Amino acid sequence: LTDCLIARARRDGKSVGVLAVDPSSPISGGAILGDRIRMNRFALDDAVFIRSLASRGHFGGITPATRGAIRVMDAMGKDVILVETVGVGQDEVDIARLAHTTIVVAVPGLGDDVQAMKAGILEVGDLFVVNKADRPDADETVGYLQNVFRRTPAGEWRRPVLKAQALHHKGIDEIWQAIAEHAVYRHSAAPALK
Repeated sequence: LTDCLIARARRDGKSVGVLAVDPSSPISGGAILGDRIRMNRFALDDAVFIRSLASRGHFGGITPATRGAIRVMDAMGKDVILVETVGVGQDEVDIARLAHTTIVVAVPGLGDDVQAMKAGILEVGDLFVVNKADRPDADETVGYLQNVFRRTPAGEWRRPVLKAQALHHKGIDEIWQAIAEHAVYRHSAAPALK
């Protein structure tokens, strides 16, 4: 999905920085850091910079160095900075303090696990994407998430739940549009938040 979002940003002529956080082994302390391999079609694109980071046992879905790395990417002039966290749970929501838009990615087939999603992760997401939406139970997952957010108070951001198939590049434009709409909402709501 991150790879598809890079491609979508590049289609708009935007430069992209990616910080991909991998979990570290509790035994060796090492990490695979294979994200750059997954996104290797951008290896020769000067407008794309991808940096893998090991979590080094830090909880929260990111690393202690993430904030500084975001600042470096910003100083480099990157138009879009994507931070791919490790899998997150209720306590691992630090990314929401750093990101303008937090996307929570779910996959179908989780059954009761989706219903057992921790409140923390549901509260920090600005938009939700059900990837691998060609699977039979994707609509059930989408329906559950939509039901969670159906009672959004007037004037607050209504969290969209979108379907995607990153492998087939489907749903990416809709995600990109939702990110843009959230940016507009953020800017319009900013004075009220101060």
